[in-house]
Amino acid sequence: MLEKSTEERRERRHTSTQYEQELTELRQKLLRMGGYVEEMIFRTMQALVERDSELARQMIEFDHQINRLEVEIDELCLHILALRQPTASDLRFLSTAMKIVTDLERIADLGTSIAERAIELNEEPQLKPYIDLPRMAEAAQKMVHDCLDAFVERNVELAESVLRHDHVVDELNEQIFRELLTFMLEDPHNITRAMRLMFVSKALERIGDHATNIAEMVIFMVKGKIIRHMGKNAPPDTTPSA
Repeated sequence: MLEKSTEERRERRHTSTQYEQELTELRQKLLRMGGYVEEMIFRTMQALVERDSELARQMIEFDHQINRLEVEIDELCLHILALRQPTASDLRFLSTAMKIVTDLERIADLGTSIAERAIELNEEPQLKPYIDLPRMAEAAQKMVHDCLDAFVERNVELAESVLRHDHVVDELNEQIFRELLTFMLEDPHNITRAMRLMFVSKALERIGDHATNIAEMVIFMVKGKIIRHMGKNAPPDTTPSA
């Protein structure tokens, strides 16, 4: 009987160690995917600004690595859910991770679209100097970086700061739209290039929205409180952490 009890304790310790290792692996994979996505935002904008079509093509291929990582993370989450019977806080972590990975994959898809527009724009004379688009990309990339840090650190304050800074990307998008509309009205020959640049601007604005989604999910993970659909100007939550 004593031998059986000792064996059961060993088995529980072994299972617990495996569980912690799997959670650590999941965090590492999510951070790697987030790093890939940040790199994609930076490199696709570099391809546009420097008119480097070869770099843009590399980023389109790079998206395949991000897609593979998404599948690996989903499979690991399902494995943990099926076999480890996670506690309430870990269950929120896992459900958040599965949602975050979807937003990261969509950001990568938007990066691919920006790379495709860069290739098209590089085949024609440049319409205007790229000033606000790089600023917008930098702001969106920072939002992605900060929301992922907030996820890893379980930092609600940092997640809330991402929500507050979304207006920066939105305002730049509106400013770029108005400027490009002026180019289109001045000369119909500018319409195609201006439309492609508008597409890039809109893609960056959507990246900011996905970062906002992740920040909202971090707040849910830490506090167990859903703040989606409450509006960007909703007051910060003061509920104690769960």
